[in-house]
Amino acid sequence: MQPCHFLITRLSVRSLALSTVTPMAGIIYQQRMSALRSYNLLLLSRSSQSLHRRHYHLRQMSMDTQSGGAAAVARLIDSGLLKTQGLIGGKWTDAYDGNSIKVHNPATGDVIANVPCMGRKETTDAISSAYDAFNSWSKLTATERSKCLRKWYDLLIDHKEDLAQLITLEQGKPLKEALGEVAYGANFIEFYAEEAKRVYGDIIPSTLADRRLFVLKQPVGVVGAITPWNFPLAMITRKVGPALACGCTVVIKPSELTPLTALAAAELALKAGIPPGVVNVVMGNASDIGDTLLASSQVRKITFTGSTAVGKKLMAGAAGTVKKVSLELGGNAPCIVFDDADLDVAVKGSLAAKFRNSGQTCVCANRIIVQEGIYEKFANAFASAVQNLQVGNGLIEGVAQGPLINEAAVHKVESFVQDATSKGAKVMLGGKRHSLGMTFYEPTVLTDVNSEMLVSREEVFGPVAPLIRFKTEEDAIHIANDTNADNAYIGKGGNRDEVLQLLYSQLC
Repeated sequence: MQPCHFLITRLSVRSLALSTVTPMAGIIYQQRMSALRSYNLLLLSRSSQSLHRRHYHLRQMSMDTQSGGAAAVARLIDSGLLKTQGLIGGKWTDAYDGNSIKVHNPATGDVIANVPCMGRKETTDAISSAYDAFNSWSKLTATERSKCLRKWYDLLIDHKEDLAQLITLEQGKPLKEALGEVAYGANFIEFYAEEAKRVYGDIIPSTLADRRLFVLKQPVGVVGAITPWNFPLAMITRKVGPALACGCTVVIKPSELTPLTALAAAELALKAGIPPGVVNVVMGNASDIGDTLLASSQVRKITFTGSTAVGKKLMAGAAGTVKKVSLELGGNAPCIVFDDADLDVAVKGSLAAKFRNSGQTCVCANRIIVQEGIYEKFANAFASAVQNLQVGNGLIEGVAQGPLINEAAVHKVESFVQDATSKGAKVMLGGKRHSLGMTFYEPTVLTDVNSEMLVSREEVFGPVAPLIRFKTEEDAIHIANDTNADNAYIGKGGNRDEVLQLLYSQLC
């Protein structure tokens, strides 16, 4: 029997619309799988020639660490992609009161740039610009919008090395992962460039002989897109791509921790011929920007990826003007390893699922649930593999784990580990700040974890892998589903049919 491993995302009726800001809900699953395939294909290049080219680019770009990324910043300035102003109505704009915020490199603490600290007034103007642009953008044919999106996709790919460096500089993830994100994020634009031409209507049989019923799909209007810092390009293209394809216009509010990638993407959108006002970017005072988007009757939809707490506030705030809302909130994904799993496959798969982006993704394996017959062998093999992960500045070749995004993230991880050890968990590996300082944290493996610990109840969002023991399949199902969050389930076992049956029938 061939060993198998699957990742299945649980999508309820509510969560089916999380990924998009368009009426085209039926294409979300296909779109997600297409993007994930693109992401994986980039990391696992199929030809030695492309591997050689990538190796050359990685070596060339990793030389920037000798000057703390200064060479990368200089090249970004030369390319015109290091934008440090907001975008309102096609014009690059400072904050009206002159205030600014610093964007730091989490690996070094260096200030990369100062960007405007915008608020209500700037957001109001961005909304007005998007509202005015909607009248003309929505009236373009789907083919015309498709051509603009395709050109945007081409430009994203043409500038993939610059964009990857920018992502690594402001977010910290390894350069190889950043390159993967560019391909992953650009794929959303490519996909919707084609889907723009397929927003079909419908004919409905009438109960009356003299009546004809048909459905015509129309863009909802201005969309407020609020995005997180962990995927500063992909979370924007994932929301903006479908919005623009349908004829909507957008006001983007990126994280104040990683605004530079959003601004670079917006610059490329302008170069692609997307008209002024269709894409607007404001950053700064999160509460003021969010409240302004919620209060405006001209904003007809809010799409948000981030914490559950903020998502609840946005949903409540959107009720006042009855906006459409799409929310992708926190997760608590389990990875289940059965006794008959191929040990090497299980370790490699769990390692990738847990430590990508230093554990700062919403579908990371937050809990690794291992059957008791293989628990000790898996724990030893997994800890050995984790120990080999190279931690450091993401611009350095060979680095597999970068820093956490900020001090608050480190404090959260520390508190989760302290809570677990105080309740009986054992630190098999790591468990403390890395000797590199800054916001680096050692890749950590915890054993003897139980369901009473924070690390198994809440999303740690860091490089901590808790190993939970189970006896029977029923135990695994109970542990995996003992959460209030939607999950991305990862199952690893020797019998493909049995694993699939479990994931589909019991967990989804």
